[in-house]
Amino acid sequence: MTHIVLVSLLALVFLIAGLGRASGNAKVLASTRNVNVSDGWARFIGLCQALAAVALIVGLRAVFIQWIGLVILWVTMGVALYFHFRANKVRAAVPVFFLLTLITIALVTI
Repeated sequence: MTHIVLVSLLALVFLIAGLGRASGNAKVLASTRNVNVSDGWARFIGLCQALAAVALIVGLRAVFIQWIGLVILWVTMGVALYFHFRANKVRAAVPVFFLLTLITIALVTI
């Protein structure tokens, strides 16, 4: 039961964030510009996040699909953490680290 709640929360967060990036919303893309990521890459990352969020929802019935979505999100958050530290934006990396931790917990509890 806890796993379903965690995965649903992650799906909601990443669907909203991913669609915001993929749509090219200027306010959302400003956060990626702060860590020196181009708008094109940010939109691609947003698309990956949105598709992974959909995989999480579908994966509530098909575990393998959920696993793929969680791995995609884990990789994107790991890369995001790297870019935040590289840009010396440690405070902005805290939410990324928190989400990475939640994704790791979801992966372990499948």
